[in-house]
Amino acid sequence: MTSLGSNAISVVVIILVALIMGFRSSAGVLSWLAIAGILALVTLVLTWIAVIAGLSAKSVDGANAFSYPILFLPFISSAFVPTKNMPLVVRVFANNQPVNSIVDAIRSLLVGSPVGNDIWIALAWCLGILVVAYVFAMWVYKRRIS
Repeated sequence: MTSLGSNAISVVVIILVALIMGFRSSAGVLSWLAIAGILALVTLVLTWIAVIAGLSAKSVDGANAFSYPILFLPFISSAFVPTKNMPLVVRVFANNQPVNSIVDAIRSLLVGSPVGNDIWIALAWCLGILVVAYVFAMWVYKRRIS
């Protein structure tokens, strides 16, 4: 719960800074609620992945090392550049990883364009990873305490 709260505060600060800088969204109330829901779900997913890292690592540095692959996913997605401009191998990976559909869904919701299947793909990725991460975290926890 703390993770959701601290990340919600971070998102509010980011949105306020964006508004101060001139960002304006045509998103309605339902779109903003959908965005908040997606971001909360992503936070939950990352929290359970962090639980696995924390329970599995022998040191703080080891736990931090678990995050490196996750940190690079936004850079290999449509978050910064359109995937059509990427080399073929990178484009195939970018189009078939969770961050891409999450970013595309949130971007579409913010600008008021049709979301298409991106939101369902993003939710499927998040829920699938959440279930797997939760089950694996519980398994690691039970192994650790016994």
